[in-house]
Amino acid sequence: MTVPINPLTSALQQMQSMAAQAAGGSAPAANGSGAATAGGFASALKASIDKISNDQQNAVGEAHAFEIGAPNVSLNDVMVDMQKANVGFQFGLQVRNKLVSAYNEIMQMTV
Repeated sequence: MTVPINPLTSALQQMQSMAAQAAGGSAPAANGSGAATAGGFASALKASIDKISNDQQNAVGEAHAFEIGAPNVSLNDVMVDMQKANVGFQFGLQVRNKLVSAYNEIMQMTV
């Protein structure tokens, strides 16, 4: 079973659009520290999403290598890598859900 990467891309696009909406509706911080913090968080989030994507691609590549009979790939390695990719994806999905929930709560406070 392969883990689709499209939902991950969709989640990233949703988060980027929400961040753009939030940035457009708020005034910049007077001391500039808010922008540095947001940039640090955004880069950390992007790095995490990239790692999840890379783990999924590696797992799919290893599964393909096993399917074609590569001698250095064992079934247990494939299964472990697929489970790692799945756990990473589920973690990323839960983080996205929490971010969306927090964003919605903040937007309700401003209304």
